[in-house]
Amino acid sequence: MRDSIVRGELLPGEKVKDGELAERLGLSRTPVREALARLADIGLVEAKPGVYTRITTLNRRDVEKTLAVLRSLDRLAIETAVPVMTEQDLESMREANRAFERAVGADDTTAALAADDRFHAVPIAAADNPVLSRIVEQLHPQIHRILYRKFSTLLGGRNTIEHHDQLIDVCAGGDAHAAAELSGRHWSELGGHINELFDTNQFAEAATG
Repeated sequence: MRDSIVRGELLPGEKVKDGELAERLGLSRTPVREALARLADIGLVEAKPGVYTRITTLNRRDVEKTLAVLRSLDRLAIETAVPVMTEQDLESMREANRAFERAVGADDTTAALAADDRFHAVPIAAADNPVLSRIVEQLHPQIHRILYRKFSTLLGGRNTIEHHDQLIDVCAGGDAHAAAELSGRHWSELGGHINELFDTNQFAEAATG
């Protein structure tokens, strides 16, 4: 269900019923209700008891706030991680970026997102901050909804490859502050690309009537 929301198979604003979902998934209603509750906790589903349960809509204000939080968390992870990163960590980032580049070249959005996740997971793991990791993990499905649309248009894909390469070089040089600043600029550029998607109505919501 989470992946269906991320990929846009369940559309923003679309009403869902636990009975129909249970039948579609071949499950009883209980695990479906539990899954919907967890999805509500992470902001992918919203419910008004006795009235509706629906996929959370995407709006510019909420997206900007989510990106602002993730930008701060990523800067913290980078600045904490750089002093302790190993050559193996750097090579893991390089390999993830090579996989990302291959996915962009093949127009494979799912693979691009997976490779991007692997890239950013390296400094998060190296930062060794369980609270940071937990919050990022909670926000991932929300940002993935956004990034899936972004990479589906390949908007900024080439820029992301170049940014990854630059970030690896700065991390390898050991300048934690410069690496964090570079990461922050990339998140700001991402926000600009997301605004373009809103401006061109690529986050149009499903009818909820």
